[in-house]
Amino acid sequence: MARRPRRSKNEINVVPYVDVMLVLLVIFMVAAPGMPSGLVELPSAGKSSQQVTGNPMTVEISKDGALLLKDGNEKTPFTDAKSLAATIKEKVDAAAGTERPVVIAADKNVRYEIVMQTTDALRIAEIPRVGLQVYQK
Repeated sequence: MARRPRRSKNEINVVPYVDVMLVLLVIFMVAAPGMPSGLVELPSAGKSSQQVTGNPMTVEISKDGALLLKDGNEKTPFTDAKSLAATIKEKVDAAAGTERPVVIAADKNVRYEIVMQTTDALRIAEIPRVGLQVYQK
C-alpha cells in the first residue's frame, strides 16, 4: 500500500491580531475620557456700533423660564412662547408703518432651549427685528 503524503492545512494564526486589538481597545478606553467633548465657547459681547432705535418691546426670560413682556410701562406675563409671539405680532401690526424692535433679555442661567423656543416663536410670527440684550464688558 502506497501512502500519500499528508497535506498540511495552512491557517492564519489570529491570536496575535486579537491581542493587538485588545491592547488598542484598552488604549482608546483610557484615552477617550481625556478628549475634549465638544464644549461650546460662547462669544462675549463687546461694544456695538448699532443701537436699538424706536420704542423696543422687551421679552424678559427669568432663570426659571418665566416670560414677561415689557412694552413701555405695561408688563404682561406669559406661560408659553406662542401666546407671547401672537401678542407681539398684534402690537407690531397695530403700529403699522414703524418697525418696533423686540429685544430678548434672558438670564444667563436660563436654559438655552427656552431662549431658542422664544426666538423660534417670534420668527414664525414674522417679527422683523429681534435682538438679544447683553451686558457690555
